[in-house]
Amino acid sequence: MERLSKGSPTVKLTADQKKQIAELEAKCAAKIAERELFIKDEIAKAVDRSDFDAIPQLEKQLVSDRKSAQADLEEKKAKVREAKG
Repeated sequence: MERLSKGSPTVKLTADQKKQIAELEAKCAAKIAERELFIKDEIAKAVDRSDFDAIPQLEKQLVSDRKSAQADLEEKKAKVREAKG
């Protein structure tokens, strides 16, 4: 534990920074949920059309959307952490 703190010191966040990060996380979770609903609806439509070749493509799109949203979230959280409170 001691070695861990030497390599990357713990950053103390202000209450405002914690609030901003919580808001960013909530927005990201909502964005991901929205994309999941949309893609799952598209998968259901593909199944109804018997377009089974489209399903893996849609699943890949969902994974890509999740990764993109998470990367965007981490970037925004880093900016909040770097900002002087």
